[in-house]
Amino acid sequence: MSEVENISLKEKVMGALKEVIDPELHIDIVNLGLVYDVEISEERKCTITVTLTTIGCPLADIIFEEIKKTIMPIEGIDEVDVKLVWYPPWDPSKMSRYARIALGIRW
Repeated sequence: MSEVENISLKEKVMGALKEVIDPELHIDIVNLGLVYDVEISEERKCTITVTLTTIGCPLADIIFEEIKKTIMPIEGIDEVDVKLVWYPPWDPSKMSRYARIALGIRW
């Protein structure tokens, strides 16, 4: 896969991730700032590095399954791995302006 194809595929993945909505906050995980990285290997495996707003989030499994369900249909992706990290820690500054306005957070 060429570098241009890889960038285009990453853009498709990021666009699709905007369809994954946090069930509690009702904002997508991209605008919440929960997606830290997207990597696509030559073997067409997509690894999505994410965090959560809180440790022990009871909806983590639902969010991870939604990520996989949303990304697997993208042409050029054969496998999806969701990697949960806690560093750097999430805080409201990682949210987009849209998310802060939607949640009534002044920053």
